Amino acid sequence: MSYPAQPPQQPGGNPYGQDPNPYGQPQQPNQFPQGQFPGQPQGGQFGGYPQPAPAARRGNVGLGLLAGLAVALVGGVVYGVIIGKADFQIGWLTFGIGFLTGLVAAKLGGRNPVVVVTSVVFSLLAVYVGDILGIAIAYSDGQGADLMSFLTQNFVQLNDAFRQLLDLEPIQFLFFALGGVGAFAGVKKAS
Repeated sequence: MSYPAQPPQQPGGNPYGQDPNPYGQPQQPNQFPQGQFPGQPQGGQFGGYPQPAPAARRGNVGLGLLAGLAVALVGGVVYGVIIGKADFQIGWLTFGIGFLTGLVAAKLGGRNPVVVVTSVVFSLLAVYVGDILGIAIAYSDGQGADLMSFLTQNFVQLNDAFRQLLDLEPIQFLFFALGGVGAFAGVKKAS
């Protein structure tokens, strides 16, 4: 038995044998030539393809780092005032300072490894500034001295007191670690 090379054509040119107009309604001419629909660019207009989306903005690394440093210093001062007046440290506050530092730096500086590393360093600096300021506030309140003159005239003694605090209370390293982890988390959240 041999099969024909092509199946027999039905009247009207439809190879599948279905009537394209089974109800006998008058057919409309094709309003859209070459299969185009309204809103689509025509062949010669702009090359026929939509414009590509604009590239994502990378950010200004310098601006991000400056903003991160500003947030870290302000956070360090707030942290120092709180621990100086309350006379105890709050771990989640160091995490929060680091988080805000990393978040702001990454939002303005973009995804850059320099932003990540510098945000962690800035958050550690903020915890150090807060600890030094907290010690200075506690000492100046106890001695009835002016805080600014106490900070400027006794900075070496304040730094020695901070080192003794690190030796006596190793949990201080946890506060630094929380600040660094917070900065890393802030950068990841911004990305």
